[in-house]
Amino acid sequence: MNTNIQELAAVLASPKNIVIVPHKNPDGDAIGSSLAMYHYLTLLGHNASVIAPNEYPDFLKWMPGNEHILKFDTKRKIAKPLIEKADLIFTLDFNSLDRVEDMKPVLEKSKAVFAMIDHHEQPDDYAKYTYSDPKMGSTCEMIYHFIDSMEHREKINRDIATCIYTGIMTDTGSFRFPSTTSITHRVVADLIDKGAENADIHNAVYDTNGLSRLHLLGCALKNLVLLKEYNTVYITLNRKELEQFGFRKGDTEGFVNYGLSLKDVKFSVIFIEDTQEDFIKISLRSVGNFSVNALAREHFNGGGHINAAGGRSDLPMEETIEKFKTLLADYKEELTV
Repeated sequence: MNTNIQELAAVLASPKNIVIVPHKNPDGDAIGSSLAMYHYLTLLGHNASVIAPNEYPDFLKWMPGNEHILKFDTKRKIAKPLIEKADLIFTLDFNSLDRVEDMKPVLEKSKAVFAMIDHHEQPDDYAKYTYSDPKMGSTCEMIYHFIDSMEHREKINRDIATCIYTGIMTDTGSFRFPSTTSITHRVVADLIDKGAENADIHNAVYDTNGLSRLHLLGCALKNLVLLKEYNTVYITLNRKELEQFGFRKGDTEGFVNYGLSLKDVKFSVIFIEDTQEDFIKISLRSVGNFSVNALAREHFNGGGHINAAGGRSDLPMEETIEKFKTLLADYKEELTV
């Protein structure tokens, strides 16, 4: 726990107007942490609002409190005054205002005090209060520890426990990534004791598929390429394929992980052509000590964690793939050791 975050206890001792912001294209950890914080702050008597930069997948919309989330891109006239009137702004699951894109200018003009809770590397210094720990497997686990540090663990009710559990589960790859520690499991055990229905949560996130998504998964797996000499797999999905199978936001979540199920594969990447703009979205996953964060930061304008990162390419798909394959030669020793 960063020392200055303790000062927030005094700040939160009286009612405030508070805005909670996750990153653009929020995932389970971003939405889970935001809604958990929303419920917690509301219990403390604050006027809290969650403003997400844009839309997020349907498989996250079952979480308690989802109906209170405003999307900045479609509700700007409502969201902007809330930001302008805020006394305190929590930014969760990101550490650079570039991650909120169109919201950045509005946040930069705000006179509110900023508090950051995040587990990504190399945080920017825009926040007065910063709780940053890249060793944590999820921001949601950090929210649990934050509430505990406020001596409010007893306030974690079923709704808060459910939201926190969801983010921990999704960002740890259902508890299989190395960042999952014994402490993580103790936290999860407490969340279950407090009402999180672990089986129901897993089913809601992972087991509610439409036929079109399964067909899209089949297409992705058909496009899978194994580069045996690098213990690497890559998958491609172009715009035509996405449209053919009725792609909706979130449909490709988890596809990249299938590559890691192959024997000896240490590195899996999926390249997805954006349906609206001319760029390639890249998701990278690894096992062991191979840092996809370092590769994404250096070559694909991205970043994340050692074993899970994201990036983008402004080159066409074929050129992006060629660039990627050329880069692998520089990492051969790490991938084949």
